[in-house]
Amino acid sequence: MEGMKGEVYRVSGPLVVAEGIKPRMYDVCRVGEEGLMGEVVGLQGAKTLIQVYEDTSGVKPGDVVINTGAPLSVELGPGLIKSFYDGIQRPLPALKESSGDFISRGIQAPGLSRDAVWEFKPTVKKGDKVNPGEIIGTVQETEIVEHRILVPPNVGGVITEIYEGKFKVDDVVAVLDNGTELKLYHKWPVREARPYQEKLPPLIPLMTGQRILDTFFPVAKGGTAAIPGPFGSGKTVTQHQLAKWSDTEIVVYVGCGERGNEMTEVLEEFPELIDPKSGKPLMERTVLIANTSNMPVAAREASVYTGITIAEYFRDMGYNVAVQADSTSRWAEAMREISGRLEEMPGEEGYPAYLASRLAEFYERAGRVKTLGGNVGSVTVVGAVSPPGGDFSEPVTQNTLRIVKVFWALDAKLAARRHFPAINWLQSYSLYLDVLEDWFKENVSPEFVELRKWAMSVLQEEANLQEIVQLVGSDALPDSQRVLLEIARYIREFYLQQYAYHPVDTYCSFQKQYDMLKAIKELNDIFYKALEAGRLVSEIEEVEGKDEFERSKLEEDYKPKLEAAIEKIRKALLG
Repeated sequence: MEGMKGEVYRVSGPLVVAEGIKPRMYDVCRVGEEGLMGEVVGLQGAKTLIQVYEDTSGVKPGDVVINTGAPLSVELGPGLIKSFYDGIQRPLPALKESSGDFISRGIQAPGLSRDAVWEFKPTVKKGDKVNPGEIIGTVQETEIVEHRILVPPNVGGVITEIYEGKFKVDDVVAVLDNGTELKLYHKWPVREARPYQEKLPPLIPLMTGQRILDTFFPVAKGGTAAIPGPFGSGKTVTQHQLAKWSDTEIVVYVGCGERGNEMTEVLEEFPELIDPKSGKPLMERTVLIANTSNMPVAAREASVYTGITIAEYFRDMGYNVAVQADSTSRWAEAMREISGRLEEMPGEEGYPAYLASRLAEFYERAGRVKTLGGNVGSVTVVGAVSPPGGDFSEPVTQNTLRIVKVFWALDAKLAARRHFPAINWLQSYSLYLDVLEDWFKENVSPEFVELRKWAMSVLQEEANLQEIVQLVGSDALPDSQRVLLEIARYIREFYLQQYAYHPVDTYCSFQKQYDMLKAIKELNDIFYKALEAGRLVSEIEEVEGKDEFERSKLEEDYKPKLEAAIEKIRKALLG
């Protein structure tokens, strides 16, 4: 086909300029003798700008360039779960087998194994009319996940043949009247959002089991959240906690430009982690995409799109999916590097002028939707941001904050005080609080929302008093304000601090969160009554039973211990 073959004109790092081909934007090309994979990112007259996903050393002018005529696409079908991919959906274990610990250039491997055999059970029959995105059958992919085989979003018709039994992913399982053959998998371009019928309002919270997130700054299913924070403040641990405990059926974890040892930790930890809901390994419902900081920078830019496309595919089956992108700053840095190679006009801090629109494009693909097949599914996106020096005023953080609805601000000072999760309750916010109020009232308790507002007002009042305390000490305050500081200490240390590595405290149900908040409110009432009855503040601060109260959250059967501790404190102060 004319225009399919050309040659290299110039090479600049991952950017190759070719001539003699006539591609469309975002077509995938093969460059040089090794057939390095690249994507068309610009057309300048007769010249084509190709962003290559691999190391281009050794590529020289005159080398052959072949245009495949198709955009960068991922393979969607059984075999995604438990997989570990690089940024362009090459399975890393398969690459290791063929080329050792270091990936050879130009190496190819299909995203889905062509040898694995799957048991396909049709859910439609001959003569049925199927629309785009409908489910035609199921495959039990892992013990936890039932993989629903979908009609591709751009295909529809009447089924003339459908088979049952054991198949490989590229075997035909059904035929439509227009001659279209349906296989267990189909391809989808990563830069194109998968279609759906309608977007639904985000009215259900994503249960994370982390008290500060669920109570004060909840994210809705299909929502967007950002975790910016300086180095060492706990971004990755927080994301691990969300992957482990959030009530989503599928987790897609994108390690985007992270250090290799962090990704190794994820790889070693995830297979050992037990999914609390099923008792099976967490990997049984996880897809991992790794583009570490030493991998080619262009593939890092693609890795985020690969992750969100896989998430949308599971959403289309009717699942709730969580995408953890760690970290979007490294993704933006990849864009900045490529933009520099393309000689584009730089924006703020050297980032490309389109940084904000690219971030918006990515986060916009989150949402709770009615799928083409009539199911309801959601994609919730949590992006970590690593601002240099913890400076939240830099462009990636600022542009992310304009887009996302939840902001969990990690604070290096809290981390230094060993307060984890180190989320600053005065800087963070959630714009879902109002829409989720009804859900909390119906499903947790009618008082839960009021208790949360009360606790937040105590913490804000404490912050106002801290300036005076630092100047003159807490002894100079009136007694009622000293009691308020004591209650604020209980909220911070008993409620907001949570031990990620403690078998009981690592996860906290909504019921337990409500019981704990209610207990602090009871303490508040007891303390103020005691003060009115003439008790000294020092007696309130050192009251007998406070240690049992604080330790009760670490017990499996916490409720009787909590109630006994409150009773002990009540007797000690009020008799």
